[in-house]
Amino acid sequence: MKILVVNPNTTASMTKKIGAAANAVARPDTEIIATNSQSGPASIQGFLDIATCVPGLLEEVARHPDVDAIVIACFDDTGLDAVRTMVSVPVLGIGEAAYHAASMIATKFSVITTLSRSVPGLENNLMRYGLAEKCMRVRATDIPVLKLEEGDPATMTKIRSEIREAIDQDNAEAIVLGCAGMADLMAQLSEEFGLPVIDGVAAGVTFAEALVNNKLSTSKIGAYSS
Repeated sequence: MKILVVNPNTTASMTKKIGAAANAVARPDTEIIATNSQSGPASIQGFLDIATCVPGLLEEVARHPDVDAIVIACFDDTGLDAVRTMVSVPVLGIGEAAYHAASMIATKFSVITTLSRSVPGLENNLMRYGLAEKCMRVRATDIPVLKLEEGDPATMTKIRSEIREAIDQDNAEAIVLGCAGMADLMAQLSEEFGLPVIDGVAAGVTFAEALVNNKLSTSKIGAYSS
């Protein structure tokens, strides 16, 4: 099968990281097509970026009409409903996938994300998915998205600090990494802290494979009708 993993921002280095995370969990017979929007913001941090990246996202999806599933690699689940209306194949957002994965393996979890201004949007999504009660807290590191691309040790220190506080203060049993730019940290942090640390890219690809294998597609009756 072919899975389109599309980064709605224009930063190619982040797309490369996303593609590596997707390929790391994909089945041998799954082809990952990792790409990014050709127009729009370089990073998605809050409501304005979410709105301005959607046209480029839809254009990029239209360039790949022959895929079996689509994963939108932005933790805000940017343009998710629009893309589901546009195509019939399964479409998953990495935020949605990560939240559901966490809810299946822990009774409560916390989210570690980037800037504080992103927190309300993520909280809104948790309510929409019916998982707000399982999320103890959405924690902002106040690290800009593009800072994650620099490999600065201080960045990892902040992320580790928030995870430790989530465990100690929130009693979190699992941690959700709230940005596609953190996709390469899942295994390292899971081992370090001794609890599940969930990356939405990996969860999204795995769930997408399951939907395709079960021959399930996006419903075209009602809200997602063409």
